[in-house]
Amino acid sequence: MRFGYTIPYMFKQYIRKKLEKYVREYLKAHPDIKLIVVVGSVGKTSTKRAVATLLSQRFTVRMYEGNHNTEMSVPLGILGIKYPENIRSIAAWLAVFAEARRRVSGPRDVDVIVQELGTDHPGDIAAFGAYLVPDIAIVTAITPEHMEFFGTIEAVAQEEMSASNFSKFVLLNHDDIDGRFADYESNPNFATYGLDGLADYRFEKQEFTIGVGYSGNIIAPEFPEAFAASVRVFGEHSIRPVMGAVAVSAKMGLLPHEIVAGISLIRPVPGRMNVLSGIGGTTIIDDSYNSSPAAAAAALQTLYLLGEAAPQRIAVLGDMRELGASSQMEHERLGMLCDPNMLAWVVTVGPETEKYLAPVARQRGCQVKSVRTAIEAGAFVRSVTREGAMILVKGSQNEIFLEETVKILCDMSEDIELVRQSEQWQNTKRAYFDQYK
Repeated sequence: MRFGYTIPYMFKQYIRKKLEKYVREYLKAHPDIKLIVVVGSVGKTSTKRAVATLLSQRFTVRMYEGNHNTEMSVPLGILGIKYPENIRSIAAWLAVFAEARRRVSGPRDVDVIVQELGTDHPGDIAAFGAYLVPDIAIVTAITPEHMEFFGTIEAVAQEEMSASNFSKFVLLNHDDIDGRFADYESNPNFATYGLDGLADYRFEKQEFTIGVGYSGNIIAPEFPEAFAASVRVFGEHSIRPVMGAVAVSAKMGLLPHEIVAGISLIRPVPGRMNVLSGIGGTTIIDDSYNSSPAAAAAALQTLYLLGEAAPQRIAVLGDMRELGASSQMEHERLGMLCDPNMLAWVVTVGPETEKYLAPVARQRGCQVKSVRTAIEAGAFVRSVTREGAMILVKGSQNEIFLEETVKILCDMSEDIELVRQSEQWQNTKRAYFDQYK
């Protein structure tokens, strides 16, 4: 929910300008602090966390754990100040301002700040340039997002690449940014990262095992020789955030042994390609945090690869939201990727997948079950699952909530983390699911 709809506009504007002023003063007072920003259609949080993990091998790093990346929360994240619980309270904001002044006048408290910058509408990213001059900007991907506002993928590209206009150096994901968007790159100081052999910073994978992840070599222009590393993530698309972090770390002066040590600490973010133990000897790929066309396609390909030896593979696919007029086309494309030779069942959750994805998957020869809610999906999958099955759970947050499917399918005796389990989220989901009783 955007901040502007919860408090009066003039009050919001006053707070925003005050916070931006304090950020400018803070960074001016502490010029040695390096600011790393992460933008892109998908992969921001995984990239942000990977960057922070690697840089922590040498530096003191501030990174806001949540995914608030709006015009109000970004300044607070940079300053390291908690978002007020009562955003309508004048007293709460006065306390925030007092803490901001202490941060400005106090000693330097961090070496590096890693911050997401998000966008809902054209111009959101450019607005951050009014008060930020990042040392490095990472652009993770250009894929369909908020298409009801952007309309075309070209508009998305122009928006995300606008971070180049106010950053000192730019790192671009070579794998997930189409070459035709190069015209939107205005900064001559840039490099690329990924798995593609043409990327400046790249990972040459050699093998994969579920216990170890991907083993291979890292190539970076700062180092005359490649060096070996193991990346404990699942799905090749999950290596790309790690390589973005490798590129930042090399630019920041970390040595190969520090980079490898940092990589060894990286684990999948809850709800993002997290492999969990399921009931009855099954394996769950929990990718329930969010869903977009590129991420959903990559998750399906990972299921096919990792589940090659599994006696049964099931894909639970929820609606991909915020696609606007492109929703039908993108859901049908995902339906075309549903392979009857690889999937015992395709289970869809939500009206968009039922209307557009399910018919295409059936035409392809897949067994399809369409349900209304994540709870219904979990119950159905439990009823058809065989021992040793591998199950992908991929969906968006609002009104889809497929983490509740994961909860039904997982061995909850294990110490596992699922997304959206706070009391506030549980109340939201309870109210949503109650309407289907």
